[in-house]
Amino acid sequence: MTLATGTPGSRLCAALAIERPLQVVGTINAYCARLAEYCGYRAIYLSGGGVSANSLGLPDLGISTMDDVLTDIRRITDACDLPLLVDADTGWGGAFNIARAVRSFIKAGAAGLHLEDQVQSKRCGHRPGKAIVSREEMVDRIKAAVDARTEPDFVIMARTDALAVEGLDRTLERAVACVEAGADMIFPEAMTELSMYRRFKDAVKVPVLANITEFGHTPLYSCDELGSVGVDIVLHCCSAYRAMNAAALTTYEAIRRDGTQKNVLSSMQTRADLYKYLNYHAYEKKLDQLFAGTRSP
Repeated sequence: MTLATGTPGSRLCAALAIERPLQVVGTINAYCARLAEYCGYRAIYLSGGGVSANSLGLPDLGISTMDDVLTDIRRITDACDLPLLVDADTGWGGAFNIARAVRSFIKAGAAGLHLEDQVQSKRCGHRPGKAIVSREEMVDRIKAAVDARTEPDFVIMARTDALAVEGLDRTLERAVACVEAGADMIFPEAMTELSMYRRFKDAVKVPVLANITEFGHTPLYSCDELGSVGVDIVLHCCSAYRAMNAAALTTYEAIRRDGTQKNVLSSMQTRADLYKYLNYHAYEKKLDQLFAGTRSP
């Protein structure tokens, strides 16, 4: 099977079989997804915090809804064939809400989702003051997600934020319990030492994701370093949109200050490159074919 065939979930698993560790980048919109595909990535990611900040202009505090995320999923999957892993936060409620999210994500073309063990009023995974639900409640979340799958290849990933609250040993116990409940993969958030990932890999015996996000608690380990301790997926969830937002702010400030964009042209994507990544000229060619001879000179 090639990456262009099969369900989105099966394509994600195929990508994981081809590339170890699998590099996955956050794509906050459909155009970013096209850019990632052009660069050769085999899978992409939609961040819940990214949706909150970039689509809604809100902080990552559990304010966004399932429909907010679905809107961005549909736009991305319509524009790009790469398998998309999606942040589902805490599932937006109880068992039936989680089940609805799983079914809705499958219909929207996502390859998988991850659920976390924070309380409903969640915080960013790298902020202080996080609170988590009991291990039993997290297991119930995973069971609800697994039971709701209408596509057997759809990936259910369990994320745990328990390290900062309960320590490593109890976090490992949570991860093992989630796998026993049916989780396909494990996402231990905010790890502070490289060796921790080896502990997870040895304990859970399923693929492990490392979230290498900037300005947080996890050092910026390289793919080679993470691969050496058994990490299967290396996620760069927010790198691109952080760079985009910094560039946008610099551009806005320059135009406001100078009264022209001339001084920041060198940092902009050209019109020609925009058209290239959008395949713009193929669309124009199609229009010419469809309406040849019907337009006035």
